[in-house]
Amino acid sequence: MEVISDIIVAEFSDFNDLSEFVVVVVRLLIAALLGGLLGLEREQSGKPAGIRTHMLVCMGAALFILIPQQAGISDSEMSRVIQGVIAGIGFLCAGTIMTGNDKQGATGLTTAAGIWFTAAIGIAVGLGREQTAVLCTGLAWVVLYVVPFFSRSISKKKSVRSETREDNPRI
Repeated sequence: MEVISDIIVAEFSDFNDLSEFVVVVVRLLIAALLGGLLGLEREQSGKPAGIRTHMLVCMGAALFILIPQQAGISDSEMSRVIQGVIAGIGFLCAGTIMTGNDKQGATGLTTAAGIWFTAAIGIAVGLGREQTAVLCTGLAWVVLYVVPFFSRSISKKKSVRSETREDNPRI
């Protein structure tokens, strides 16, 4: 029985000390929070990839970085891990893009870009670059929440101009 308990303890001893455990927990919680902030806008817009999806993508990307770090891999090997995460997320993003008829065009591009950017933030968090991740989340938040107000007003002005041209062909 003692042999079995020793094996179980050895299998669950990923962390060398308490500080390593705290680092992993804090990074994953930061990734969840930042991913959730970006997913909030998609959720409010009624898109299928919302808060939970963005949280999981961000935490997953961070975890894919944290595990190799714990294993002590080299920088060149970490580069390959990051490339794999980017390729995998690209595949997920492609699934969010739908092509419709000629009038509608492609939809889901902003959601795909948001998921892709969320994974990049997760990678930054996993690498211990939390300040960079927070800054990028803030910038992405501006793009998702503030820019639409400006683009809507530009679109309205554009449609008013085209309606005026249709009413008066000399314009």
